[in-house]
Amino acid sequence: MTSILATRAARRRSIVFTVLLAVCLVMMAFSSSPIVRDVQSGVGYAFRPIQGALDSVAGSVASVGAAIVEIDRLRVDNAALRSENERLVSESARLDEIRRENEQLTALLQLRAGFEHETVATVVIARESSEFRRVIGLDKGTNAGIVVGDVAIAAGGALVGRVTEVGPDSATVVLVTDATSTVIGQLASTAATGQVIGQLGGVLVMEQIDSSERIDLGVEVVTAGIELGGGVRSPYPKGLLIGQVVDVKRDANSVVQTAYLQPAADLDRIEYVLVITDYEGGLPPLDQQPVDCGGDDGTLPEGEQPCLTETPVPSGDGELETSPVTSPVP
Repeated sequence: MTSILATRAARRRSIVFTVLLAVCLVMMAFSSSPIVRDVQSGVGYAFRPIQGALDSVAGSVASVGAAIVEIDRLRVDNAALRSENERLVSESARLDEIRRENEQLTALLQLRAGFEHETVATVVIARESSEFRRVIGLDKGTNAGIVVGDVAIAAGGALVGRVTEVGPDSATVVLVTDATSTVIGQLASTAATGQVIGQLGGVLVMEQIDSSERIDLGVEVVTAGIELGGGVRSPYPKGLLIGQVVDVKRDANSVVQTAYLQPAADLDRIEYVLVITDYEGGLPPLDQQPVDCGGDDGTLPEGEQPCLTETPVPSGDGELETSPVTSPVP
């Protein structure tokens, strides 16, 4: 039974193969006929616009697909470039900040190296710029040798202010622009003096300048550092730069004139200052202030304060009067 089925299947395959071969031969015979070729050409010519349209559509679809792929690639590249640009901008800003801090610290170190007084370098850690006060806070205090009354300066020897409060590791400095600040200033051009008073607006006012003095715009004003008898001297060392003259107010009927100064340091943005620790201004220590001896011989035991003695001075009528002067203890 199985062999009969196999024989029938083989016979069917042979018949199908023979039929297909015959059809191919017939088609080959017809295809070489001029009539068939003409028909094929006509059909091709008739369908050529449709074929062109289909080719165009296929090309457009392919172009759109390629464009979508390209756009996606460009989007990824753009995101990567934006991220890299942001990183470079941030890095540039960081380097600029480091460069700026380095320049400020270098300027302070140069000032410190050539300065005649002992100083302590500090960082500004607090700032108060209200309508009432102009103060800054420093990161060092008594543990670094800072005391109340010490003078703070910035790069270039610019005057910043004075220490008014101090703790073990912090200090408060009242700026020269504070309304309570008064400094005796001196014009660098003529040595004329006047009182430099702070203003909350930032510009300093130099008052009580002799009206006969010529004041040019741009002239620098420094601390006068006046010293009086009996060991009394200015709270500020001599020669610290206060600012430059930006305006002058004159009154023909007044014996004095007023100048307006731009502070030498940008006190609203200052970050580092030096505090002078070895300058003692104002009155001398109590143990060095002159006193009235009161003794018969005008002296005190060894090691005590100097005393006041009477020194004769000429009077208006030619007689000698006496006035107290300081004389050291023998």
